[in-house]
Amino acid sequence: MQSDSALRLVWIYPDLLSTYGDQGNVLVLEQRAQRRGIPVETVHVRSADPVPEGGDIYLIGGGEDRPQILAAERLRRDGGLHRAVARGAALLAVCAGYQIMGTTFGGEEGQPVVGIGLIDIASGRGEGRAVGELAGEADPALGIPTLTGFENHMGVTRLGAGVRPLARTAIGTGNGDGTEGCHIGRIVGTYLHGPALARNPGLADLLLGWAVGAQLPPIDDTWFERLRQERLAAVLPR
Repeated sequence: MQSDSALRLVWIYPDLLSTYGDQGNVLVLEQRAQRRGIPVETVHVRSADPVPEGGDIYLIGGGEDRPQILAAERLRRDGGLHRAVARGAALLAVCAGYQIMGTTFGGEEGQPVVGIGLIDIASGRGEGRAVGELAGEADPALGIPTLTGFENHMGVTRLGAGVRPLARTAIGTGNGDGTEGCHIGRIVGTYLHGPALARNPGLADLLLGWAVGAQLPPIDDTWFERLRQERLAAVLPR
């Protein structure tokens, strides 16, 4: 992020992948940046438009099988997201968007579909649908609290070399192997809805910190953290 410019958020393909309220992630980043006096510009990139390369944080959400396949095809042809990440931009990819980032994912009949190959993960169809609360302890390297959200997917995801789990699951399915999501560099992939950043402001601030290249001044989230802990206590195994 340039010191004399606004933080640039890029919301990718809301006309294809915005089924589960994931646009709320954009709103949370806008609000938490503005509370710190950071000016924000948000670009909504529809699937017929090129993905701009000059953003600071890119976001892509979840959706159904056919829009997911179409989104993958268009992102592969476009190449703008690859170039932005190579330049150092941060990325949050949720559910269907998370699967697209890998080498393959499961299509409408479970057949493998080629992803965009941005990170070394591969997804397929699980035996049943994962629906319900998802929570887990975040990778200690990220320095963020317990993650929580809602999952609704049939995916199982295998992480390749150098890709770390975002969290270890305490409840829910996530990747299907006791882990949830992934991270590598400034890329975060997750199955968390809710939306994810509304449920997990620490994750939102992690992305913002990567984008601005500096430690963020704190925000008083005391009231929200109390509610979050109550919610965690209600869903986590005793």
